[in-house]
Amino acid sequence: MSSSGNHFIGVDVGTGSARACIIDSSGEIKGLAAENIKLWQPISGHEGSHYRTDAQGCLPAQEQSTTDIWNCICICVKRALEESKVDPASVKGIGFDATCSLAVFAHDTNEPVPVTGPKFQNDGNDRNVILWLDHRPLDETVKINNTKHNLLRYVGGKMSVEMEIPKVLWLKKHMPPELFDRCKFYDLADALTHLATGFETRSFCSTVCKQGYVPVGVDGSVKGWQEDFYHSIGLGDLVKDNFKRMGGVNGVNGQYLSAGELIGPLSEKAGEQLGLPAGIAVGSGVIDAYAGWIGTVGAKVKLSADHLDDSAAPNDVSQAFTRLASVAGTSTCHLAMSKDAVFVEGVWGPYRDVLLPDHWMAEGGQSATGELLKHMLETHSAYQETAKEAKEAGKNIYDFLNEHLEQMAKDEGAPSVSYLVRHFFFYGDLWGNRSPIADPNMRGAIIGLSSDKTKDGLALLYYSTMEFIGLQTRQIVETMNAAGHNILSIFMSGSQCQNPILMDIIATACGMPVLIPRYVNAAVVHGAAMLGAKAASADRDGNTEPLWDIMDRMSKPGRVVRPREHAEEKRLLDAKYEVFLEQCRTQQEYRKKIDEAVGSWGKKE
Repeated sequence: MSSSGNHFIGVDVGTGSARACIIDSSGEIKGLAAENIKLWQPISGHEGSHYRTDAQGCLPAQEQSTTDIWNCICICVKRALEESKVDPASVKGIGFDATCSLAVFAHDTNEPVPVTGPKFQNDGNDRNVILWLDHRPLDETVKINNTKHNLLRYVGGKMSVEMEIPKVLWLKKHMPPELFDRCKFYDLADALTHLATGFETRSFCSTVCKQGYVPVGVDGSVKGWQEDFYHSIGLGDLVKDNFKRMGGVNGVNGQYLSAGELIGPLSEKAGEQLGLPAGIAVGSGVIDAYAGWIGTVGAKVKLSADHLDDSAAPNDVSQAFTRLASVAGTSTCHLAMSKDAVFVEGVWGPYRDVLLPDHWMAEGGQSATGELLKHMLETHSAYQETAKEAKEAGKNIYDFLNEHLEQMAKDEGAPSVSYLVRHFFFYGDLWGNRSPIADPNMRGAIIGLSSDKTKDGLALLYYSTMEFIGLQTRQIVETMNAAGHNILSIFMSGSQCQNPILMDIIATACGMPVLIPRYVNAAVVHGAAMLGAKAASADRDGNTEPLWDIMDRMSKPGRVVRPREHAEEKRLLDAKYEVFLEQCRTQQEYRKKIDEAVGSWGKKE
């Protein structure tokens, strides 16, 4: 095994898989492994009689297990070590990121507590995680937002159904009281650092972004947790013992840290499970999208060249204020940093201290992008035959359709692919709108639908879906800039980076360069590994190297996708953006008109 130099491990838990990577002291990835994690979707009327379907008839319940997730993490870490030939003794730090899902344990036994109603009994699967995209607490979300509590200013004006306090409130409503009284609650990333160290330390990233924690000193906050808010929504029992079941009060009976700050050493038990020596430094974790910010925006940029350039200077933290990190997977998160608080209606935040102390983050987002593309393809009548053709050609469906679109434009003598869909208008908020409308009831709409059931029709629908993603990105960027941000470029990460047509659409629609990272498929887990490097830098007093300095040193150059300069193409996209905004506005007006017409008709007393 190689033992030269120090190494650091990053662990990323996404919606569908766990990943681990090993980097050296320069940030080069030496090992990478992934393992699929399990997802349960309880069936309405059987396991989930308390669940309801949404307006589209989609069951919102989505559950996972920390036991399963931890086992997958252990498999990944061991495999990455084995394949990289890195000596475990050379690993000095480990960092974690995960989806912003709610993990539930018993405070008396530290065992997982099942979250599946109506019985909430352990069926052997330890299903103690309510996934971020679980929409079961819609009523609870409305109740929370109706309080108009001041802390809602710091989540974009409304708490989202995807956040964790609505899920806790749902459990309070449906669990047997004696079981709820035994529960303690974690964001998933904090649950992982708890499993790694045994400590109850919470991260500012998790609690501030997804649990309504307002850092001490912000807007008069004294304890971080807001007692009156908890009482007003019916969770007053969590206030007891200085919020012990939520992690406690910082410096009193709890500890809260910014990204990568040292929590403590890897425990003997966790070390044995992971195949690592005990005592390795464990850094405070982050939500997965924020690890994408860490893994991308520190790259040295020279926008006058075709590629990112290591010699570009200076690359101080102020550069981050102009860079939007766009972390694209099942959904897409849009993250921007600022030195001062910037309030944007419909954009989550501003959040202080979550990545860098005394700096603020804002988080826009699209509830479904990768999932939207997948859904629109798989529900089209030509999908099965087209997927078969793609497989026979040795291509994935996206590359196959990209080539087909280019050929269609050539065969029809069209000036561009976009010209082929000039009279087709697709609006794709099938799972509701996260930003900037912040309306979970938004849905999709199509103008220009024809009877075309062919591969050509599928390809055009696919392109229009990508066009929607690009136009909605523009809407989010313009909304954030209008409120006071200064976004000038977009730093992408995730598998969508590999789609050249999509990247071109986003760059052209937004009128700014899109930066593709070196590690296209590993930017998020690479960011998590940097958290491990920060934790490992701790001195005897626990002080660590600034995160931006680590990002500056370990980030790698990538490449630039520039906006198209073609005047006609720009005019077409500008016109379609006007239609997009109109579709967004009129859908809300139409829904309101119908709601007024039906009144209380159909509602149960």
